[in-house]
Amino acid sequence: MASTPTQTVTPPTADRSTGKTFLGQPRGLATLFMTEMWERFSFYGMRALLVLYLVAPTGKGGLGFDLATATAIYSVYNAMVYLLALPGGWAADRLWGARRTVAIAGFVIMTGHFLLAVPASASFFVGLVLIAAGSGLLKSNISTMVGHLYEGPNDPRRDGGFTIFYMGINLGAFVAPLTIGTVGEKVNWHLGFAMAGAGMALGLLQYLLGSRHLSERSDVVPTPLTADERGALLRKAGFWTLLAVVFYGAVALSGHFTINWAMWPLTVGGLAIPAYYLLRIKRDRDLSRDEQSKMTGYVWFFVAAAIFWMIYDQSGSTLNLFAENNTSSTLLGFGFPASWFQSLNPLMIMALAPLFAWLWVALARRAKEPSTTVKFAYGLLLIGASFLVMMLAQAAASDGTKVSPLWLTVVYLIQTVGELCLSPVGLSVTTKLAPQKYASQMMGVWFLAVTAGDCVTALVQLAGANIDSQGYFAFQGVLAVLAGVAVVMYRRKVVALMGDVH
Repeated sequence: MASTPTQTVTPPTADRSTGKTFLGQPRGLATLFMTEMWERFSFYGMRALLVLYLVAPTGKGGLGFDLATATAIYSVYNAMVYLLALPGGWAADRLWGARRTVAIAGFVIMTGHFLLAVPASASFFVGLVLIAAGSGLLKSNISTMVGHLYEGPNDPRRDGGFTIFYMGINLGAFVAPLTIGTVGEKVNWHLGFAMAGAGMALGLLQYLLGSRHLSERSDVVPTPLTADERGALLRKAGFWTLLAVVFYGAVALSGHFTINWAMWPLTVGGLAIPAYYLLRIKRDRDLSRDEQSKMTGYVWFFVAAAIFWMIYDQSGSTLNLFAENNTSSTLLGFGFPASWFQSLNPLMIMALAPLFAWLWVALARRAKEPSTTVKFAYGLLLIGASFLVMMLAQAAASDGTKVSPLWLTVVYLIQTVGELCLSPVGLSVTTKLAPQKYASQMMGVWFLAVTAGDCVTALVQLAGANIDSQGYFAFQGVLAVLAGVAVVMYRRKVVALMGDVH
């Protein structure tokens, strides 16, 4: 669109050393695009294999866990990725700065994936811990570094730059199951995990080589720790580490240690920490009455999001196992591994996201765009409907029949549309309702909704829920639908709590 005489358009900022841009954007965007693409390639490739490897019999190279334990491990792992985004942001703000934190994160993630490639259960779980920790460090900082490339929030290139960046996320997520999944399932599990490590190694290498193109702001440590604070932190970290080592060492020496000794505390913590953060912010006396009211309204969105992610994040666990055990692996005479279903969501996101962006703008011009609360209700109703469809698919497969791949394709389509209704809106409303005092922290609080949802799933699975039953899908589907109805019924109350935010 041509600029009008009243508009000032900032030209693309070229890299100082080469004079080059990346698709009209700052050159540093290419570095961050490729880093995120390879990190997502490694993350989603490993995730496509994780549950399948956990339940595979030891005779076939797997770990031989039962379905409930395997899906609970997956859910807790996913929850920890998002929980650790909070300390990840803190590490950049107080210790290393965003650029160095992302470099450390890439190395930690790469090491974790290569540990998964070692055929030993001990190294496997250490690898999972490292990947979760590294992902938390990276997730909370790389988007911030994209923002550093632009001249303030009103830079006209900013939205386009973030759109390109997020395409890298979905491109990596789409390709990973098709490649890593195929090698892991058809050739060797550990070779697949090694491919994920190699992908992260490529991402880290090009990040280090291209980091000179990044903004100088990414080097800054905004509020560095003082010497006294650093000493106190080391003492506290040492105390809790020693306590954990002594406690779990005693349990192991007694011969009573099982995986549940680690799973239950992480699950309970993943529910308690989000509740604590919301309560602490809500009860802060420094907040004005208007900010208190907005936080009360935000709790509605947080709970709704937790219910949404509780179902949505099972794509790599219960739905992946359904693909493996109950779904035909051929379509129109073409055979494929179960992990390929994990590529459907990023493919649909890339296809539908531009359509939804256009749709909301078109409706807004006609003063018909749904409100934030209604969009959340749509997301909940759709995610609930997806599991009601899964209930029907489970019924069709109950006699041992391998159902058509179209069942899961429909489920993923419904979930993707639900995600496009809820997820971008959730990010937006979080920034709008955030109290001034917690403006930077609230995005981490939004991620905690994912942690809470995944931990609810883990709790159900650890309690021994039968994930092969129609009731399992029906209960969660109905719960999400009822939550969506509740949001619609009480939307006026929520809107009143939101004050001047619409």
